[in-house]
Amino acid sequence: MIPTLAGRVQTRLFVLATVGAVLTALLTPLLPMSFRDAYVVLLAVAVVGIGWEALYHLIMQFRWDKDWPTLFGLVTAVPEGLLMWVLLDLGLVPGVRGPMAWWAFAVLFAVVWLGQWLFVNGPMRVLFVKWRLRGGRLL
Repeated sequence: MIPTLAGRVQTRLFVLATVGAVLTALLTPLLPMSFRDAYVVLLAVAVVGIGWEALYHLIMQFRWDKDWPTLFGLVTAVPEGLLMWVLLDLGLVPGVRGPMAWWAFAVLFAVVWLGQWLFVNGPMRVLFVKWRLRGGRLL
């Protein structure tokens, strides 16, 4: 499957709204942050993620197969996580009530990202067969 830009965005938003929301609900009580702040960060990751998908799609146009290895999808968590932390640290994410511990953000981001990546590269391919055949589009 070579994902289309629309497919990448739809997949990202769907998985954030399902797997990401569940993992956030399970993990937040163990971290020094409120549910409100955790879900605002999840929403910010979704919004900023649309821009990331456009950038990734542009970069992939220079590859011969217009896609990249699955491991690259996992490694993209590093720049995305760093950007989100910078935005949080500078107070540019509206709705976050107070300062967030860097380690709490890192744990939340890493667990949610890894959970999403595993879901997209495992169960989603089985549960949504047409998703694979439609360039990652769900609608």
